[in-house]
Amino acid sequence: MNNFVKTLSKKFSTIWNLIRLSLAGDESQILSGNIDRAIFLLAIPMTLEMLMESLFAIVDIFFVSKVGVNAVAVVGLTESMLTITYSLGWGLAMGTTAMVARRVGEHDNNGASISAVQSIYLALLISIPITIAGIFFSEDLLRLMGASESLIAEGSGYTKIALSSNLIVILIFLVNGIFRGAGDATLAMRTLMIANSLNIVFDPLLIFGIGPFPELGVEGAALATVLGRAVGILYQLYHLKKGKGIIKIHKNNWQFKPNIVFRLIKLSAGVTAQFIISSASWIFLMRIMSTFGSVALAGYTIAIRVVVFTLLPAWGFSNAAATMVGQNLGANQPDRAEKAVWRTGYFNMIFMGIIMILFFAFGNNIASFFSEENEVVLNAAECLRIFAMGYLFYAFGMVLVQSFNGAGDTKTPTIMNLFIFWMFQIPLAYTLAILLNIGSTGVYYSIVAAESSFSIVGYFLFKRGKWKTIKV
Repeated sequence: MNNFVKTLSKKFSTIWNLIRLSLAGDESQILSGNIDRAIFLLAIPMTLEMLMESLFAIVDIFFVSKVGVNAVAVVGLTESMLTITYSLGWGLAMGTTAMVARRVGEHDNNGASISAVQSIYLALLISIPITIAGIFFSEDLLRLMGASESLIAEGSGYTKIALSSNLIVILIFLVNGIFRGAGDATLAMRTLMIANSLNIVFDPLLIFGIGPFPELGVEGAALATVLGRAVGILYQLYHLKKGKGIIKIHKNNWQFKPNIVFRLIKLSAGVTAQFIISSASWIFLMRIMSTFGSVALAGYTIAIRVVVFTLLPAWGFSNAAATMVGQNLGANQPDRAEKAVWRTGYFNMIFMGIIMILFFAFGNNIASFFSEENEVVLNAAECLRIFAMGYLFYAFGMVLVQSFNGAGDTKTPTIMNLFIFWMFQIPLAYTLAILLNIGSTGVYYSIVAAESSFSIVGYFLFKRGKWKTIKV
């Protein structure tokens, strides 16, 4: 018994030491030493970073749900359109992470800084058309998504602010991608801690008009996000210019480099295509859901926010795998890169398995936290339980996808996204929900089937090892 207690105490001490070192920004030893230790030193701040992002989504929908069903529905419709922005932001961020990681693995930190600058130029460029769409066409976009006129009248202001401020979303993803590629995961974590903490504070103040603040309703939620993330970007830019991280951008790094921009576009295009294909499929699914009314749409929106709350921390482990793969391939250590992927997937499955059990056991309790409407709660709880069926597949699949991207092999997951989400998931959702008249439940099952299939296909393609030969 004493030996068991000593062993357990030693393990807890080791875990606590890893947490302490990771939060302090300790060197991860990505290219040498114990792989599990390197994974956790990267993954802990990356997971906390993603946890902060998911906490933002949960807090946001909690306060918005107090405004009314229409407010929740408009957030859901707008979020489905914003997934295009997120796709661009994440795609560019992942392309930048891969390039920065490869340069750092080659011990070319100045080359990594130059690559980072070119990615910022691209972010400015791609934000322009989305900003224009948000300012001038927000009502038309909501109408296209199937929103009622009363919903448009109540919530179009939220959509306008959210879309027109897309540059802020893209930049915060992008610069954190730069930090992650360099192995500076702690800086990325601190950025979202600052941004989302401010958003949590501003949300109730601006939505409900507390104290000297105006009562803006659902528009206040959008404005709170803009203010919080803008401060986060200022923090990022400070560290890029004067911080102690690996990547430091000086004035001579700001020269425009067409050859690097072209390579970055080529690299990021694949990742962006993945996210756009996936996101566009979610827009189509949301369009199907809108045919079942505001109650079903609100329940689905709440469930998706809760799911995001659990999936984003799991992306933290996935991002750690991408950094490990990118830097180790840059250092010509493909076997270490592959081992890191298998170990990261294993750890991620443990985390997601725990969440799966919680959803099965407490789905109704979780949903009722966000709404007092019984039908909304029942819809959300059903969605959570069905989604949970695929959580072990999701856990390993997301690690595989980020590992492909971290290696610069963006083509493989792009093709997977196209076939599985557009040629399998959408037809299956339409067939189950509309043609077979199963309703919203059919949409939920189609998502589980597609995501699980994605993970299985990804496993066999990763085993082939083509990703080890990609040049960045």
